[in-house]
Amino acid sequence: MRAFIFPGQGSQAVGMGAALAGASRSAQDVFDEVDETLGQNLFRLMRDGPDDQLKLTENAQPAIMANSIAVFRTMGVELAGVADFVAGHSLGEYSALCAAGSFDLATTAKLLKLRGRAMQQAVPVGLGAMAALLGADLELAKEIAEAAARGEVCTVANDNDPSQVVISGHKSAIDRVIEMAKDMGAKRAVPLPVSAPFHCPLMQPAAEAMRDALSYVVLSEPGVPLYANVTARPETDPDTIRNQLVEQVTGMVRWRESVANMTQAGVHEFVEVGGKVLGAMVKRIAPDAQVTSVVGIEDVEALAKEIA
Repeated sequence: MRAFIFPGQGSQAVGMGAALAGASRSAQDVFDEVDETLGQNLFRLMRDGPDDQLKLTENAQPAIMANSIAVFRTMGVELAGVADFVAGHSLGEYSALCAAGSFDLATTAKLLKLRGRAMQQAVPVGLGAMAALLGADLELAKEIAEAAARGEVCTVANDNDPSQVVISGHKSAIDRVIEMAKDMGAKRAVPLPVSAPFHCPLMQPAAEAMRDALSYVVLSEPGVPLYANVTARPETDPDTIRNQLVEQVTGMVRWRESVANMTQAGVHEFVEVGGKVLGAMVKRIAPDAQVTSVVGIEDVEALAKEIA
């Protein structure tokens, strides 16, 4: 069994998609449609930078999705014909749903532009922060977050793999996490270069913005079950998925559990579409799994031969 997985924020880089667009009309069509939908030249920003503008959450989120969908459409396949499940890390869940036919491309781009802007605006710059705990599992990360909170928001945001957990919340609490992590048993804590504290209760205003936006859009049943971030379980019901996309804004990304559960369900091959970030996590969760990262036209052609 095979799962297609889609990366989240942090996988952006200046130059992304440029070579693929030059080699694939399908890819260029995706970038053109996203540009037209958003009324901005996002592809030029992806191709040429500057990096600080591409990193802005409201640009990075639709850009990463556009790149993933450009790669996917270059494959020229129906997801149900080549995959048994689909999943995405945080914003990658929207890419996954687009590939699975739940959202059309224009809707996905608009939702992610709004999501990025709402998440950025939910917390004043400098008030929130995030840190990655390395050499710490979920239980240890929860202990460290609880010890550092001292009445402030400080919670697990991403359970990425057995050795990497991300904590999010008020900046002063995250500073305490970084100070005490090593003494409490983690290998180290690394502050993340993000502009807002994602996946924690401070994002509630953004969750409400997404609840409103999602209530107006068409969300169809995905062509294959989606392993949802907030449940780590396969979902197909559109109304359930709609609610989970709202919960996801403030909730923990249960990536480690999602991959483990897919493996238990029989998945032995994971195809990361549009990035090389999730593959390493998958190997730490499921060492025996086969992982393929598909980014450029050569990757697409190699995968096409494998799944033909």
